[in-house]
Amino acid sequence: MRAKITYFVLAAVLCVYFVLVGGRGVALIRYGTPVTVGFGVAVLVLPLIGLWFLWQSTAFAHRAGRLARELEAEGGLPVDELERTPSGRVDKASADAVFARRKAETEASPDDWRSWFRLAVAYHDARDTPRARKAMQRAITLRRTADG
Repeated sequence: MRAKITYFVLAAVLCVYFVLVGGRGVALIRYGTPVTVGFGVAVLVLPLIGLWFLWQSTAFAHRAGRLARELEAEGGLPVDELERTPSGRVDKASADAVFARRKAETEASPDDWRSWFRLAVAYHDARDTPRARKAMQRAITLRRTADG
């Protein structure tokens, strides 16, 4: 729950920032010289890119959460079987062993969104965030196509 609150607070702060930056862009455009209009348009593009990125990230998190709830209802969420260091961090060898099993499971059934979801969790546990996102996106796409 703490992560959700942090996310929404940061998203709200970003939105306020986008409004402030957008106001500066409009002010530059109103000034009316070719240079300030150019800068104003450029400044307005940045909040648009930021809003698009925030929307995509929020939609991704929402879809991944929906898959997690569905998998939990089926009893298919991956069990946390990772060994931890005394400080609480995941042991790399343990994460690699679980990853190898999840990868083999996904290779055995490449069209199953559940295996891709579990592979994404394994990538995340192995601290490979870019591949975790790609695997989760694949799970989302497969689940969406399964719905028809």
